[in-house]
Amino acid sequence: MSPYDPSAFPPFAVTVDLVVLTVRRHALCALAVRRGEPPFQGRWALPGGFVRDDEDLSAAAARELVEETGLCAHAPDTPVQVNGAHLEQLATYGDPKRDPRMRVVSVAHLALAPDLPAPRAGGDANSARWAPVEALLNQGGYGREGEQTAPLAFDHTQILADGVERARSKIEYSSLATAFCPPEFTVGELRRVYEAVWGVVLDPRNFHRKVTGTPGFLVPTGGTTTRQGGRPAQLFRAGGATLLNPPMLRPEV
Repeated sequence: MSPYDPSAFPPFAVTVDLVVLTVRRHALCALAVRRGEPPFQGRWALPGGFVRDDEDLSAAAARELVEETGLCAHAPDTPVQVNGAHLEQLATYGDPKRDPRMRVVSVAHLALAPDLPAPRAGGDANSARWAPVEALLNQGGYGREGEQTAPLAFDHTQILADGVERARSKIEYSSLATAFCPPEFTVGELRRVYEAVWGVVLDPRNFHRKVTGTPGFLVPTGGTTTRQGGRPAQLFRAGGATLLNPPMLRPEV
């Protein structure tokens, strides 16, 4: 058996790209950064970067998340904490021509967090912003007001579309929607998350009945809030259930 020869194989790099989703002003938004360096200089893209030779993929994704948003990733089976975000691996993208610099394989990750403050740009990005996913996924490309529109850099339009669909499908059968909420939230606030992610309007009474009747989904905190205006609304936190039975089926649009 001949010895293993690393030089017989072409070199390639590994990156992590982040689909960071949050709900702002009742709309599902993603973090976009404007590239400050070639390739695709000046184009909008998803945040991300190269994996260092001394870190694994999850550590690289968590590092990029901190650098881009200041958020700390927490385990998928634990409740959202203050300044915390749900982080999970999404998919791998390896088209040989996806990066003009060299062969680059990207392992994309999906991050979900409550309403987040204005982002700060890091790494090779010279500006960052939250943008509605509908605008970022527009077939004509994306650009801020007064800018020429262009598709997202690399294959990031496809990665973003995959991340949005992952979020939309997972909140049907899992408690993942609570990752968009603060540690304590009302049923109305949770309903607006579902409406923003799915892009539909839900009946408040039916929604309240479903989520409070699903075992382990929500746990009353004993407190109330008037932050939505009107009468005090009961506060809840995420329960221990990770899978919802029965599921919250997405309405057909």
